[in-house]
Amino acid sequence: KNQEVNQKMMPPNILLALIIAHDLVNTSAFIHSSHKKSPCRNTNIEQKNAKQIYIQQITAPTTRTTRLMLGDFFNFDKKKDVEPRAEANEKEANTNAVDEDPIEKIFSFFFGKPEEEPMGMKRFNSQTFPEQYPGTKTEFADPLSSDNPDMARIRPLLKNTNLETRAMKLTYDAKKMGWDPEIFHGAVDKLGGGVVVCTTTDGLVCGGYNPKGWVGYGEARGSIAAFLFVLDSANSGTSGLTKLLKVGGPGLAQMDLPESGPSFSPDALVIPMSRYDPKAARSKLGSYYERFEDGGNSLFGDESKVQLRDLKVYHGIYKEGEYIPFTDAEPFALY
Repeated sequence: KNQEVNQKMMPPNILLALIIAHDLVNTSAFIHSSHKKSPCRNTNIEQKNAKQIYIQQITAPTTRTTRLMLGDFFNFDKKKDVEPRAEANEKEANTNAVDEDPIEKIFSFFFGKPEEEPMGMKRFNSQTFPEQYPGTKTEFADPLSSDNPDMARIRPLLKNTNLETRAMKLTYDAKKMGWDPEIFHGAVDKLGGGVVVCTTTDGLVCGGYNPKGWVGYGEARGSIAAFLFVLDSANSGTSGLTKLLKVGGPGLAQMDLPESGPSFSPDALVIPMSRYDPKAARSKLGSYYERFEDGGNSLFGDESKVQLRDLKVYHGIYKEGEYIPFTDAEPFALY
């Protein structure tokens, strides 16, 4: 027991020296005993045989029961188990490195791999916050079983928006509720992002998506995800849908004026609902929203001002108590 305690307390280099010395002492004793017992007079042969036996002992695989061996210090037996894990970790690190941008790589070098949800907050990307990025023209939302025929026509346009997978409801119908700004804001304010769909007296169906919704505080509400659209027109192409994205940054995407109806920027799609001409609408593209591919600068084709026969607004359906985004003033919001 004292010997075991001393071995545990000794430094590894001293223990290793003692083990080798112990082997040399045993070998010397063996040679000495061979000299005594051998009747052979040729001492040179005896020394040669003893030397060969010693070499065999130190080179043969050991079966000793000594407490501490080299493996206890260098962990040779576990080397094969560690290598595959290291290779897997290296592959995982390389895979993550491909997905990281230069800033993330620098951060990871000094502070380690970023957490998925630091302090419970989701990271900023196009999946978690899609409306912080411009709209898409190459992807389309899947239909929902809850959509009526009118909603189904505009559903494909809502890809990468907060309404992409959310059921919608009709919140304002000018024909039934009246062409009046006060009625309009009473129906749509503080309900989150909404879709405006209007039909001209010539049958053209067009409108826009307002990600920030309305609150009626007289603000210019900005959003890079806002867009205008046209259904079934000469400019809509073969798909029957034309999507015109926000340009010039997010600012002035929606002019939220309590004395006016929906107004996408000061000029792109404006429906003032004035007392003397409540169904008038005007459009001029290029400053805040894209023009058509052929250079057309009016949502209504060749006309810059038209009369509407229908105007509807759709909002997402939220459960009771569920958070509705953008339901208050944003005096400093330019995104």
